[in-house]
Amino acid sequence: MGQFRRLFWIMLALAIPVVGFNEMFAHLVGYHLPEAEWVWWVSPILGTIVYFWGGWPFLTGAISEIRDRKPGMMLLIGLAITVAFIASWGATLHILDHELNFWWELALLVVIMLLGHWIEMRSLAQTTSALDSLAALLPDEAEKIDGDQVVKVAPAELAVGDVVIVRPGSSVPADGKIVDGSASMDESMVTGESKPVRRETGDHVVAGTVATDSGVRVEVTAIGEDTALAGIQKLVTDAQASSSRAQRIADTAAAWLFWFALGAAVVTAITWALLGMPDAAVVRTITVLVIACPHALGLAIPLVVSIATERAARGGVLIKDRLALESMRTVDSVLFDKTGTLTKGEPTVTAVAPTGNRDEEEVLALAAAAEADSEHPLARAITGAAKTKELQVPRASDFSSSPAVGVKATVEHAGSHTVIEVGGPYLLEQQNRDELSVADQWRDEGAIILHVLADGEVIGALRLADEIRPESRDAVDALHARGVQVVMITGDAQAVAETVAKDLGIDRVFAGVRPEDKSAKVAELQDEGRKVAMVGDGVNDAPALAQADVGIAIGAGTDVAIGSAGVILASSDPRSVLSVFELSRASYRKMKQNLWWAAGYNLAAVPLAAGVLAPVGFVLPMSIGAILMSVSTVVVALNAQLLRRLDLTPEASTDRILDRSER
Repeated sequence: MGQFRRLFWIMLALAIPVVGFNEMFAHLVGYHLPEAEWVWWVSPILGTIVYFWGGWPFLTGAISEIRDRKPGMMLLIGLAITVAFIASWGATLHILDHELNFWWELALLVVIMLLGHWIEMRSLAQTTSALDSLAALLPDEAEKIDGDQVVKVAPAELAVGDVVIVRPGSSVPADGKIVDGSASMDESMVTGESKPVRRETGDHVVAGTVATDSGVRVEVTAIGEDTALAGIQKLVTDAQASSSRAQRIADTAAAWLFWFALGAAVVTAITWALLGMPDAAVVRTITVLVIACPHALGLAIPLVVSIATERAARGGVLIKDRLALESMRTVDSVLFDKTGTLTKGEPTVTAVAPTGNRDEEEVLALAAAAEADSEHPLARAITGAAKTKELQVPRASDFSSSPAVGVKATVEHAGSHTVIEVGGPYLLEQQNRDELSVADQWRDEGAIILHVLADGEVIGALRLADEIRPESRDAVDALHARGVQVVMITGDAQAVAETVAKDLGIDRVFAGVRPEDKSAKVAELQDEGRKVAMVGDGVNDAPALAQADVGIAIGAGTDVAIGSAGVILASSDPRSVLSVFELSRASYRKMKQNLWWAAGYNLAAVPLAAGVLAPVGFVLPMSIGAILMSVSTVVVALNAQLLRRLDLTPEASTDRILDRSER
């Protein structure tokens, strides 16, 4: 990108005097050049610099396309500027007709093509942040047990068989097996599981996961490339590499135009030669080859992409990969990761079941009082629910927490001190109490169930689940209105996934899917002949995002997910996916219009330049052809500007799609 940007500005500075001191251009515009001898040499000398320096990327690209036997844009540009260069020197040295003095056209052609490629390179700029972010999940240091001492080492220095200490809130430095202790592990960044998973002695843990409540000792079982995290990293790399071979739309048009121009030039030369006019044959043939190089075609797609990406950013959609933008219009299946995408990715109290004469607000307030000093995600959900309902939470003291059991605190309630306990099945087992009957139903729905005890008696139960985003329903409805299949994939249990899918009306569910299988599920859909867009926000989504035809990362997600995607949603609103559809359709329409205009100009101008109407007394002058070239470029630029009118906010895009379906 930097090469084209730097060359553009340098060549623009050189092109100004080339054009300004060119005799043909001065004649077209209607001004007179000075009579000095040096004026005659400004355009040839600076034009030669423009050809060799500014045209070098196109000349080398043309050679590569010849070597690969794949003619395209570079060969078309290289042919035009080379013919213009040779013809211009011929005219300058009075070897060829003065009409073939193309220095100003050569300079403008190089400048415009450099601008187009600069814009394109900027729109195609890729990042390696995905792989960097994967490595960042590992801690900077690991605490290895060495005899009776604990020494700090880099994770890369660990060996299989080493035992490390993972303290509360710390990341596991390498794949291993717990040999001492138990802890609730936050594995969401690797497995997608929305709630912490209890890991006991003997259980395996994965590098990058976090112990949330207790410390454990872990024996290292895998390091380096053998770890699960490294496996994910490889999947991302492979999928990104495989998706980079897609061909550009403009290359196809340029290839056809190359053969058209070459064929037209040969026919022109033969025809005029057979008519006994060799001078006209040279002039017309060279004119055809120069005029066939499409200024507008070089800008047709880059301009649309540049304006589309700028417009998208204002609507909260960030386009990293132009190929993703082009492909989105053909997508017929959208694969959503559940946690953090369709749902908020954090537990929320969704129901309270009181017993006896207790009411829901009392049970929730007492539970919030007991959990007030806890930092556990479930505790934050309970205290957050009480705050949302604006409940009066009583004061608590003597707080204590028992891993895998629950919390206990003395709460000032109803004029006395009551011992309140909140916990799961182990708490009920310790107190020899039965769970409430509603627990079976909640469990079938995949919810987390906590019971609340007052002085050893069960006074109620809390249902906690990952809350569905309110915008998710509109997003699914609008996708259905477009005829798109909606699929959900998650590391959560089948019951949890089915509950969310039923609520949202999702067509298909993949549940209990581990990281190494997510990209395979995308490939499975692709094998069915579907064009797949994957929407996710976690490390576990990274390979699938890269494997999909279009990877869409929720901007609030992890850096690795963002680094693996071609499209990034700045907000966590899943309706933004509809904005990508709308943008893709609108930009593709503009691309087609620009391509037809750019190529259509050539299809019309080349025969005229060749002299097809010579029998009726009309031959397109090179000067008029050059003006038409500039006009076609202006038309392409103005047409691309119309994209700025498109409202890409999630609400507007969703409403447009739903309105069209109703009509």
